[in-house]
Amino acid sequence: MLSLGSSESDPKPTVPTAKRRAGHPGCAMLKFAYGIGMDATMKARAPTDDTGTWLLSLPPTARQTWLAVVVAGTLLIAVAVLGPFSSIPLGRLDSFIPAFEGTIFVTDLVTAILLFSQFSIARSSALLVLACGYLFSALTLPAHGLTFPGAFSPGGLLGAGLQSTAWIYWFWHYGFGLALLAYGLLRDVKPSGWVADAPISAVIGGSAAVVVALAGGLILLATAGNDLMPRLALDRVNIATLNHVVGWVCLLLCACALAVLWVRRRSVLDQWLMVVAVAAISELGLAVLTVSARYSLGFYAGRIFSFLTSTIVLVVLLAATSRLYAGVARANMMLQRERNNRLMNIEAMTAAIAHEVRQPLTGLVANAGAARIFLRRVPPDAAEADSLVGKAIDAAHSVSGIFDNIRDLCRQTNSQQGLVDLNNVIRRALVVSAEDLRGVNVDEQLAANLPPVMGHPGQLQEVVTNLVHNALEAMSTIDDSPRMLRVRTEHTDGTVTLLVEDSGPGFDPSGIHQIFDAFVTSKSGGMGLGLAICRMIVDRHGGRISASPADPRGAVLRVDLLAADLRAAEARVTH
Repeated sequence: MLSLGSSESDPKPTVPTAKRRAGHPGCAMLKFAYGIGMDATMKARAPTDDTGTWLLSLPPTARQTWLAVVVAGTLLIAVAVLGPFSSIPLGRLDSFIPAFEGTIFVTDLVTAILLFSQFSIARSSALLVLACGYLFSALTLPAHGLTFPGAFSPGGLLGAGLQSTAWIYWFWHYGFGLALLAYGLLRDVKPSGWVADAPISAVIGGSAAVVVALAGGLILLATAGNDLMPRLALDRVNIATLNHVVGWVCLLLCACALAVLWVRRRSVLDQWLMVVAVAAISELGLAVLTVSARYSLGFYAGRIFSFLTSTIVLVVLLAATSRLYAGVARANMMLQRERNNRLMNIEAMTAAIAHEVRQPLTGLVANAGAARIFLRRVPPDAAEADSLVGKAIDAAHSVSGIFDNIRDLCRQTNSQQGLVDLNNVIRRALVVSAEDLRGVNVDEQLAANLPPVMGHPGQLQEVVTNLVHNALEAMSTIDDSPRMLRVRTEHTDGTVTLLVEDSGPGFDPSGIHQIFDAFVTSKSGGMGLGLAICRMIVDRHGGRISASPADPRGAVLRVDLLAADLRAAEARVTH
């Protein structure tokens, strides 16, 4: 209970204030968290079955769509602006190819690793093929840079010939274009066979091995078989006509991939892969189809588009990974909070039961001990002992009734409600508290012809008992004036009112909004549950409890309940 006798001007909670559950304010302190309140929170925040596959299933937001449109539009505008000037020679910069392709190698490799990790969660054939495409691109880039004439040596490394660099370039782009097309075609195909049944590590390892072997074989073909390959380069600078034909076929392949992605687009990844396809087409248009020699404006601009091709999906994957980890962190924090709430609710229930049963148990022990003293007298005082044993039995029944009341209080429906005479409830509560009322002037002002209220008699008695003991504790510090307890009832306009007034020091009006919160108390040894339980019970009865200062000192606690006839009329209107 909250002591109204504290002189503190700003009472502070001794433990964090427990939040009330929706529907039954304050009932959280009497309910286990399992299945009550927590379920709704967990369901609202529980990850769906698509948590691991969100990259394939999460539709893009309007903002993401507009951003993709802006990026794709910018790429196309850049091609339109640079196209007429793409053949302008800019001079040879030997460090350009190693620097750019080294960067693209890193981004493609990281992208492939992230896509393989997504495949390990989603086990999607489309993701596996896309990851292999980025891995193939990453593996061919070092060979292209090492064999490029003038990058590391005048004729290129790895035993490259005049045609090696051009063919590795096209192996790189055809492999990536086929991966985009295969992703679009396999977008809605469920994995089967080895991909579906084998361990994830075996599938990823086997796929990577195939890609490494394929990339190695093609690089070997382009270098060692240079003399067998069709001529794509006339010399180290000028490009043959066949190179344009191969480029148009590759551009058509990327356009087909774009069309398939457009038809089957649904997710964020689908949307940005379309942008990647646009970037690849832009690169081919600038670097190959509109130029006939290396080191021109289109040559350098095309490499920038190639960089964008490898970077876009990486950015999307990194953003997805950051979002995933943020979600995991929030989920862990939520689970920890829910765990703490459960422990707090268990503690609250234990404290509430202890709070309610301590008084009758104390009376039971005291009466039983006094009865033993009377029985040990010579001769035994059987009459007095019998009276005390009767009181002990009543206290034991009271404990049992408290458990019943708490159980009924935490039910969704209150089947024990009936017509209750509030005056009789007050009289029984004062009889139960008779021992504690010694030395206190009790003024009963119970209204005659008080209409009954609809409620649970045991729970309403708990309200009166708690209010009385709260007033007694408030007056326990008063020594300079008589202790006065005034209990009265009123009836106005279909409302039955109970008022419990004490002559204690009162409370600070600024803290009046807190005194009915659970675990809020100004006493060092208090639990702050008495008034919270009172409010919970009154709320369950459709009433209202409030507090105000008394004149000239003390506090008044007021309980307003609807009279039974008005409750019945309202029920008829509701039904």
